[in-house]
Amino acid sequence: MSMIRAITCSSKRFISTYNRPIKVLGIETSCDDTSAAIVTSDRKILAEVVRGQQELHEPMGGIVPTLASKGHSRNLPGVICETLDRAGLLVQDLDAIAVTRGPGLPPCLPVGLNAAKTLAAVSKKPLIGVHHMEAHALTARLTTENDLNQPAPAFPFMTLLISGGHTLLLTCNNIGDYNQLGTTLDNAVGEAIDKTARLLDLEWIKGRRGGPGAALERAALQGDPERFLPRLPTPMLQRNKSVIGFSFSGLKTAVARLIEMDKLVDLKKPQDVSDMAAAFQIACIRHLEQKIALALERELVELKKPLTALVVSGGVASNTLFRSRLEALAHAYHLPLICPPPQLCTDNGVMIAWAGLERFQAGLIDEYTITTLPKWPLEELKFRDE
Repeated sequence: MSMIRAITCSSKRFISTYNRPIKVLGIETSCDDTSAAIVTSDRKILAEVVRGQQELHEPMGGIVPTLASKGHSRNLPGVICETLDRAGLLVQDLDAIAVTRGPGLPPCLPVGLNAAKTLAAVSKKPLIGVHHMEAHALTARLTTENDLNQPAPAFPFMTLLISGGHTLLLTCNNIGDYNQLGTTLDNAVGEAIDKTARLLDLEWIKGRRGGPGAALERAALQGDPERFLPRLPTPMLQRNKSVIGFSFSGLKTAVARLIEMDKLVDLKKPQDVSDMAAAFQIACIRHLEQKIALALERELVELKKPLTALVVSGGVASNTLFRSRLEALAHAYHLPLICPPPQLCTDNGVMIAWAGLERFQAGLIDEYTITTLPKWPLEELKFRDE
């Protein structure tokens, strides 16, 4: 039996014998933020470190994958060392090492995975390759009891994952077991928001919850959505009205036309910019509400699934308007809305560590030979874990 197999098998055999909290290091390099964190099975975040790259990408108008990869290579060693120092731990004190395996940017994923594989192999620790979207989906199971003062959502629950790369609606049945209810047909909502912010020439907000999406939300606070809302289309209004899916490309294109062709939005007038930002934001949330309501009707009313909550995660879930509107929708179906704290809605090492810990407790350990999966449908986890 190889060393890899021996470690894997022994990890699975002895997981249930721990008489102390399990500690897992999580490493995240799927996009532009370099992050690591250590969490425990009793829901404590021992340490977290994040290094952003806004100074590299803002001048380019968006994320440049090759630049992001170089940033990860430069930042990750220090990020991991600082995380261990803050937690007061050595690598030998960890029970497992988790890392984002995919999906994500092809140049970026290998930076984190290679580091995790090296750490795990040298220290003879179990390695867990984490699906980025499963990590977002499971974050609420870490944060609710400690930060939100309510029980962690039990399976099954519905999850909306909204970020720059994904608009995904799922039923979460168990660890590694997800039913996809709907996804985007073109642009993800976060991508459309980011591109609209650039169309409106908004200056990025600095910091962890910064970027173009935060800039658009700030501009919308000063705007009147009714001024431009009648000029924006309602996505999937006719042919695909009953389809559980999302489409934001038409909204983004309509904003571009109003600015560049119709000249109805003057970017030199702050009120024009704010009114357009507010209208676009309302159009996006109305589309999400309509499709989530379709899914809730099907899952709760038609199929009688005992859903315990509506969980909303991903970078766009930090938007306060989206949170308030989706909370009202969830309550209409007698479900709590659960959102991780805003700082854990964007990509972070905490969610990777927690998802890795949940998989570790379920005995789902990977070989040291795993490779990245830049495109990785979430439903494939069920077959990989069997």
